[in-house]
Amino acid sequence: MKQVRITVLRKARYDDLIAGYENPIKHACDLSEGDTFVSVDGRRPDGLCESAWESMRYFVEELSKGGGNFYDGWMKDPCSAMISCNDGFRPVSFYIEASEK
Repeated sequence: MKQVRITVLRKARYDDLIAGYENPIKHACDLSEGDTFVSVDGRRPDGLCESAWESMRYFVEELSKGGGNFYDGWMKDPCSAMISCNDGFRPVSFYIEASEK
């Protein structure tokens, strides 16, 4: 199985949606742009939140098995994917790529 690198490319925050719809929370995402994780054998890396993992798990598992070319040519690099976590208030965009290491 291949290792899969997961890189945080962008974080967004929608204060208007937070003010209008979210109950106050004490803990939001700790990730920072540029953070990198490595999935070994298609497993969730330590430090990657479970909610984000659920958004990307299928793609990571497929890439770890040598798959790719999602949605028939969606990505320029067929051994990659761009996935966002499912937090509508503070979405994080992840670049996922198969690694030969």
